[in-house]
Amino acid sequence: MKAIYPNWQVPANVHALSTLRTDGYSCGTYAGLNLGDHVGDDPNVVQKNRQRLVEQFQLPQYPAFLTQVHGTIVKQLPLTDNNLTADACYTNQANQVCLIMTADCLPVLFAAGNGTEVAAAHAGWRGLAAGILENTLSQFKTAPDQIKVWLAPAIGPTAFQVGAEVKQAFCEKHPVAEQAFLPDPEHTDKYFADLYQLARLRLQQAGVLAENISGGEYCTYSDPEKFYSYRRDKQTGRMATLIWFSEQ
Repeated sequence: MKAIYPNWQVPANVHALSTLRTDGYSCGTYAGLNLGDHVGDDPNVVQKNRQRLVEQFQLPQYPAFLTQVHGTIVKQLPLTDNNLTADACYTNQANQVCLIMTADCLPVLFAAGNGTEVAAAHAGWRGLAAGILENTLSQFKTAPDQIKVWLAPAIGPTAFQVGAEVKQAFCEKHPVAEQAFLPDPEHTDKYFADLYQLARLRLQQAGVLAENISGGEYCTYSDPEKFYSYRRDKQTGRMATLIWFSEQ
């Protein structure tokens, strides 16, 4: 089964990947490896896809699939209750799989430089503006300048058209975010937003070193063979981005 792997320098006990839409059991608009059970696909087929994910990538456990709401809550794994509502998960225990799902939103993976803490965050523009990355970093005992971050596939800067309210949500508290918005020459009060750049700016303001941030070279909207895209197709599946660490 194909996947995209981070191009980062982390200890060998850290394992991470982002799935593609290929090689799954779903059909029609969900064709491929749809891992979302909330998008209208056959629940039994989604379960088969999830089991395939576990088996093909030899995951150490069946992961928790969060109920993502574009918020800023971070769950610590292993879970201590049955409430799965969160947009990020963190763990400092071996073989706990942190997983989030996306179809244009930005998946962000975190790994402590010593390989003892990892996290995954779902950063759509609302969560990103509200502080989901900062909240995720706050879970770590490791200092921000010792944390490696990978920006997994998301909608690219030439495809993500947004309104003035989105720009304002970022720029009113962080004026430096202005550089991540380019005016749409064909529509007044519309902009093209660079989620990757917005994430890099927020991460660096939180203490992550620029050289420790990698990824950001894909566009889910522009590559229908590889990726699901909500903005492109509306009714579509979900990919997963996941990370865990094994015993050193």
